[in-house]
Amino acid sequence: MSHLIHRSVIRLSFRTTAAPRYLGSVRLMSTSYENIIAARPVPGVALITLNRPKALNALSSPLFLELNDAMKEADSDSSVGAIVLTGSEKAFAAGADIKEMKDKEFSDVYKNNFLENWSVMSKLRKPVIAAVSGFALGGGCELALMCDIILASKTAKFGQPEINLGVIPGGGGSQRLARAVGKSRAMEMEAAQWGMISRVVEGDVVQEALDMAKLIASKGQISVQAGKEVVNAAYELTLAEGLRFERRTFHGLFATKDQKEGMAAFAEKRKAQFTNE
Repeated sequence: MSHLIHRSVIRLSFRTTAAPRYLGSVRLMSTSYENIIAARPVPGVALITLNRPKALNALSSPLFLELNDAMKEADSDSSVGAIVLTGSEKAFAAGADIKEMKDKEFSDVYKNNFLENWSVMSKLRKPVIAAVSGFALGGGCELALMCDIILASKTAKFGQPEINLGVIPGGGGSQRLARAVGKSRAMEMEAAQWGMISRVVEGDVVQEALDMAKLIASKGQISVQAGKEVVNAAYELTLAEGLRFERRTFHGLFATKDQKEGMAAFAEKRKAQFTNE
């Protein structure tokens, strides 16, 4: 399950690319935003840059509202042929905004269909290219997976560490990742090759398996079991059904004590003490 574990932050390069060099002057879009920068750097191209540097571009609700607005504006602009989404050199997006989520209750996230608006990008008609440097963790990894093409610099680090917070991915990570790289690779996120194994071990394979099992066992059992369930569902459901199932399972975890403890520990910068409740 370590695609959901902190240890499994990896370097995953779909294609490496040097730092972007824009040709000509950058023309900002007419709409003014607080959390993103929208521009037209070259003819036919819309560039959207996540711009919450102090929070490592954490994906707050206000940011996503602006991102969806800018994406839809670019998609409806006849002069735009493609869209580029990027962050900073340090972080594409370091995840969802945990401080915003930590006090939410199940009734709130379920009733208001929390994170449902993260699916807007998948409905765009024009191709979206993610230009990723630095951290793309949790929601940041999910955001990249929503794009049609991912270009990654050598500093890019992808991971789904939500299990440390007592939850699972809620923005499509368990479904899109499994479809993109396969079940075993999605479960472990450190694979050395494609196929049925997670990775080749140099040394004592039993000890490595025991170490991995110990790490998994140190996490909250509810979120671990939920994570396995939603990844397995990716092979039995359509993408739309799988995304709905993942989101509802994610919502359900807000009724657990482990979610409260995991997110509080993150906010307080301490190790979570899960009780499996």
